[in-house]
Amino acid sequence: MEMIIGLISGAVGGNVAGGVMKNLNQGTLINSISGIVGGGLGGSILSMLGAGGVADAAASGGLDIGSIVSQVAGGGVGGGVVLAVVGVIRNMMNK
Repeated sequence: MEMIIGLISGAVGGNVAGGVMKNLNQGTLINSISGIVGGGLGGSILSMLGAGGVADAAASGGLDIGSIVSQVAGGGVGGGVVLAVVGVIRNMMNK
């Protein structure tokens, strides 16, 4: 469940970042793929740091809204960051 939340929020974060930063926008498909990768990485990093408690909450019998929100935020930010990196690299390669 933890990974799914991170991947979905990463895809959304990548597309939102592409919409906000028009010069780094790579199209819906690449924005989504970059966001999914970033969302997975962001969620994994949060889990390693101990901030992603979705797995612990699920094991105890329920999902804590705070842990879900932290996974959504981590996935969204991770997706935006990876999209920005991909956009900068692709723009540099086109020059």
